[in-house]
Amino acid sequence: MNEFIHKEKTYSIIGAAMTVHRALGCGFSEKVYQDALEIEFQEQGIPYQREVPIFAEYRGQTLKSEFIPDFLCYDNIIVELKAVKELEDYHRSQAINYARVASCEIALLINFGEKSLCHERYIVKSM
Repeated sequence: MNEFIHKEKTYSIIGAAMTVHRALGCGFSEKVYQDALEIEFQEQGIPYQREVPIFAEYRGQTLKSEFIPDFLCYDNIIVELKAVKELEDYHRSQAINYARVASCEIALLINFGEKSLCHERYIVKSM
């Protein structure tokens, strides 16, 4: 799979997150960063939907439980935010699984909880 898929789009999302992190630093809750990033997406003209419920399927049936990623940008990039000291494998799995369930090609995991903004980008194979 092409490692540069949606490169410009992911760079714009990460750039918006860096702008927020430069302004706020670390130490706030995830919701504060989510609110600020929404404003930054609007300012930069990045198309997004916030907290759109997505549903997994099992044996051809839609499950009742919903997954709610922080943002869906450009209709095919899941953006999952964290405000933790350090990203863990659970966070990575969550972002990747959200993208799979939503049939998105890219998952971005962004952590505002560290001194410098931390981000990880995953190319996701659909389910």
